[in-house]
Amino acid sequence: MTNIHPGTVGQAEPQRPLRPLLDAVRVSKHYGSNEVLKDVSLQVAAGEVVCIIGPSGAGKSTFLRCINRLEVPDAGEVWVDGQAMGFEERDGKLYELTERKLSKQRASTGMVFQHFNLFPHLTVLGNVMEGPVRVQKRASRTVDAEARAVLERVGLGDKIDSYPSQLSGGQRQRVAIARAVAMKPLFLLFDEPTSALDPELVGEVLTVMAGLAADGMTMLVVTHEMGFAREVADRVVFMADGGIVEQGTVDEVLVNPREARTKRFLERVLA
Repeated sequence: MTNIHPGTVGQAEPQRPLRPLLDAVRVSKHYGSNEVLKDVSLQVAAGEVVCIIGPSGAGKSTFLRCINRLEVPDAGEVWVDGQAMGFEERDGKLYELTERKLSKQRASTGMVFQHFNLFPHLTVLGNVMEGPVRVQKRASRTVDAEARAVLERVGLGDKIDSYPSQLSGGQRQRVAIARAVAMKPLFLLFDEPTSALDPELVGEVLTVMAGLAADGMTMLVVTHEMGFAREVADRVVFMADGGIVEQGTVDEVLVNPREARTKRFLERVLA
């Protein structure tokens, strides 16, 4: 049975002002006594590229997973295009989504992981087609043509019949990006997409991501690639100890940070 969201019993959903594409409001998450996220709020506008930087253990990846409810926040809300993630409105109240409905809602937020997460038994083309056909129930013929076009876009048009084991790490990550794009999401979440790659393969993935940004794709990117953030980001967010320490333009955060915690981090990573 679908449960009513705590705090909404007998209450009409309040009227909310106009929101950006992504609105995370006071998101908190803990594992036992370890408080990983502490009242994290962030807004992302359509077409914006936001890079999240910070030390290991800052809560960056957990924050991304809370946005698409791969992790359920202990407190706070995430709104995507005016819809509450994990909930649906009926008769002016919010109710938790069933797992099936949540899967469909989650498809609006494409996710690219550190370690690719491709299906080893499917070809490159099969991996890209799987979500649109299985989850979105779209016609195979249409999806086939779209998947081939997306693979061409990421430079893998000649690899459609290959299996993941036959690809380099950079190629596998480009397949993962193509798979996310094929779902036609409202925006893309990248969780340190180059951290598992050999250094010589990083550039090919960043080039694809820069191309998506240039085409207007809304992107929230957890990354340690400062050069990418400098070149592509509209805004940089620095996280540490489960919270946002500061955010602003590239110049404001990477060149002239205000906070001592940000300065110490940048001194270490840029040394």
